[in-house]
Amino acid sequence: MFRLRSYRFNWRNLLYAGVGALVLAGSVLLMGFINTKSSEQACSDVQVIVLGNESFIEQKDIMALLVEKYGELVGRTLESIPIHDMEADLRQIPFVFSAIVTIDMDGLLTVRVKQREAVVRVINEKGLDFYIDIEGHKMPVSLKYVPHVPVVNGHISEPYNGALDSIESQLVKDVFRTAQFINGDSVWSNQVVQLYVNEQQDIELVPRVGSQQIILGNADSLERKFEKLKMFYTKIVPKTGMGAYKSVNLKFAGQVVCERSDGFKPEDIIIQDSIQQNRSNITQ
Repeated sequence: MFRLRSYRFNWRNLLYAGVGALVLAGSVLLMGFINTKSSEQACSDVQVIVLGNESFIEQKDIMALLVEKYGELVGRTLESIPIHDMEADLRQIPFVFSAIVTIDMDGLLTVRVKQREAVVRVINEKGLDFYIDIEGHKMPVSLKYVPHVPVVNGHISEPYNGALDSIESQLVKDVFRTAQFINGDSVWSNQVVQLYVNEQQDIELVPRVGSQQIILGNADSLERKFEKLKMFYTKIVPKTGMGAYKSVNLKFAGQVVCERSDGFKPEDIIIQDSIQQNRSNITQ
């Protein structure tokens, strides 16, 4: 004897399948409509946004470059505007860190440009100068904008070979690290007005207050060296006066070596680094 099995048709699944098909078909039609509109839509306006704290480039500079290269943009179909080529051209500007060009459905073309941020200005021994940005890349100086960053000059042989050139020497790497440290501290960024590289390739600090030759050396142990300099200003200067010593040497581990000025009676002193010891020993 054979038994007939009864099957129940699942109308719910059929309903879901039908709805899904309708949604898919609607999406295809909508995308087709959007593509058709995009190909016919004209650029209604151009908006340029320049991001960053610097003022190396302005909105009018960006607009002038785009119009010179691509002609008038307003009135052209969106499909005919090569936004990726525009982004690539804008990134070639040495002051530009990134560039993004977008177009919305109303025809508004938006150009967003982020500027590079300068950390230090380097003037080499031949008088050629350049900036180093926060990424450690060289960039040219600008005739219309001078950022408020430390300047370093002196016995620096490193050249500038063009936009976004990389740092070559350890000396300039140390200058870059030192400038970064100074910029990150409100006290030192106000007190240190310039850097100098002497004949021994040591970095010196030029203070806003006082005329001492402050020898930093290289960029090793910067935090400790500036702590020693702080100790000089807070413990020695109040007792002897600002003009008592003509040089302050921070190069030596665990010591601040001060050379007296002409006419100052005490002999040169060596102050033990208070970072490693709880008290300071003064040898006269």
